[in-house]
Amino acid sequence: MKILVINCGSSSLKYQLINMETKHLIAKGLVDRIGLAGAVLTHSLTSGEDEVITADIPNHTAAIGLVLEALIDPKYGAVKELKEIAAVGHRVLHGAHKFSASVVVNDAVMEALYECIPLGPLHNPANIAGIEACQKLMPGTPNVAVFDTAFAQTMPDYAYVYGLPYEYYEKHHIRRYGFHGTSHKYISQRAPIVLGRPTEELKVIICHLGNGSSITAVKGGKCIETSMGLTPLAGLLMGTRCGDIDPAIVSKVMTIENLGVDQIDNFLNKKCGVLGVSGVSSDFRDLGAAAEQGNYRAQLALNMFTYYIQKYIGSYVAAMDGVDAIVFTAGIGENSSSIRAAICAKMNYLGVSLDEEKNKIRGQEIDIASADSRCRILVIPTNEELMIALDTVELTQ
Repeated sequence: MKILVINCGSSSLKYQLINMETKHLIAKGLVDRIGLAGAVLTHSLTSGEDEVITADIPNHTAAIGLVLEALIDPKYGAVKELKEIAAVGHRVLHGAHKFSASVVVNDAVMEALYECIPLGPLHNPANIAGIEACQKLMPGTPNVAVFDTAFAQTMPDYAYVYGLPYEYYEKHHIRRYGFHGTSHKYISQRAPIVLGRPTEELKVIICHLGNGSSITAVKGGKCIETSMGLTPLAGLLMGTRCGDIDPAIVSKVMTIENLGVDQIDNFLNKKCGVLGVSGVSSDFRDLGAAAEQGNYRAQLALNMFTYYIQKYIGSYVAAMDGVDAIVFTAGIGENSSSIRAAICAKMNYLGVSLDEEKNKIRGQEIDIASADSRCRILVIPTNEELMIALDTVELTQ
């Protein structure tokens, strides 16, 4: 059974074709600069070199069409005909209060997705465009929507309601939703396997650390708290996002800089975070190199990042009344031994002890805690595409 996984951004499209019998990747690719000059598709088979295709790609329908042509191309394709693709799984950013799990797409689901656009104005329209393109170009093939916000729908009300008049939640659904849910769900299923313990008895804190970062507390396999909020802007200091700040700062900066609503939104999402603090880069590898050269602001940004994470971990230990394992995942979590070590350096209260040699290992599924550590420290590479494919298979079979 072959599943096509689609992740549409505003001007890009990532895809993977996965053989679900073996869980192996067959092909993947990226369409970049959709609707812009210089659009390009980079198509890759696991057994060969990249195929780079330049074309006029005015919209997501054209992008999907180009991807499907690449997948069946006699020279560098992955299948002989599109009928070999059993279903398509789509990443959808925001499902709001309407979706607590993945769903097979039908007319009612599409109507609800359009209603969620105000909560995900940058991502949801592109996600919808990808679904509609597949419906048009692959008639009869099931489409499944997999939501970034779904995993956190198990949070209790006292964790997701904001300190605003309750009517804002009732009328406008303003609440904490959380994101990176597909990644957190995948890790929450892998951690018990790595630990060799039943899911129901575990208290796990998952640190999804990348250019966008979030932390989730998972108790008995269910999310009870997460760091992102109504939007992905909340929580940790990130690559270009500010994370948690005093709300009064927003109006203050708008006044000082004479910014409008769209401008302040762009500022908080794209010009803050470690980029804004360091003035160097949003890439943590660049920050590390600059800090080693004595750049104070780069080191400050790194210190702030680890400090935010340490605070969140401490608060989530309190929320769950304990913790059995802390998991690092995503680009930084999987690959930066120095950041993992810096975070764990202030976890003596949890009895954390790292195995320094194991912590040097990058991008592998491993327990990096020493044998006598009271709390296990895991590194588990995330696989959001496989999680989307697994949900798609479950719903369409």
